[in-house]
Amino acid sequence: MDRYNKLNTFLKNKFGERVLKICVDGGFTCPNRDGKCGRGGCIFCGERGSGEHTKRISIADQVNKHLQSYRGQRASKFVVYFQSFTNTYDTIENLKQKYDQALVCDKIVGLAIATRPDCIDEAVAKLLAEYQKQGLYVWVELGLQTTNDKVGKFINRGYSTQDFVDATKVLRKYNIDIVAHIMLGLPNEEENDLQDAINFVNEQDIQGLKIHSTYVIEGTALAKLYKDGKYQPIQLDDYIEKVLNILQNIRPEIVVHRITGDAPKDLLLAPSWSAHKKLVLNRIENIMASENLSQGVNFKK
Repeated sequence: MDRYNKLNTFLKNKFGERVLKICVDGGFTCPNRDGKCGRGGCIFCGERGSGEHTKRISIADQVNKHLQSYRGQRASKFVVYFQSFTNTYDTIENLKQKYDQALVCDKIVGLAIATRPDCIDEAVAKLLAEYQKQGLYVWVELGLQTTNDKVGKFINRGYSTQDFVDATKVLRKYNIDIVAHIMLGLPNEEENDLQDAINFVNEQDIQGLKIHSTYVIEGTALAKLYKDGKYQPIQLDDYIEKVLNILQNIRPEIVVHRITGDAPKDLLLAPSWSAHKKLVLNRIENIMASENLSQGVNFKK
């Protein structure tokens, strides 16, 4: 029995069989890097914009390479995940060209688009809605990270929590599912931030949630803070306690896409436990089973 509403189970129920993701790098940049709203990106963001595991070849080649590998034999249906940087930050014409390149065959049943709330508008939402009309399942992942705008400013996020609210309204107008990202262990977190984030997630018309720890990778502004002794990463027990708090208090129908991140091991400085994804997942699963915990058990409308 799933103790929380897992993405794999959700997709299997939706499509009648196993569905896996193919992560691609669409060659995008970010308005927080090119000077439109800032420079350097968020302080935790590496040079590949969370796409350290992707390769810089054409989008179609990335998808085909995946399908032709052993990983392409693990399922017959796939969602292409545009992961690196801000995947709606371009002209509509270029966006369409890039998204179209991912649709190499009928095995592709969906598109997942990672982006920023300040890079969502009516034109983008209409474009994504066109793919839904073609029978594809489309979801948009919006970085929220925190609802504390003071923390957001410190981490150089470059947008406000209100921007997230506005983007959500635009996307939901076109029935596009939204996955919010929240991060635990950010610098300068305050005592009420976690509860505020839980309340915010429950109040918004979002369909999915990704939970990440804040990890320090080489070459980032956060790495400098860490090396200078000005930032202490979250400890594993604290992280697990906060994840369990989130899961028990969010709406039961929210699809949980992730409860820990994939830290690039070759660049990871800290915390060391974030490199061991299965360890974290197993700890959370075991606690939920032993204490008979489940998603939404404490949720109150």
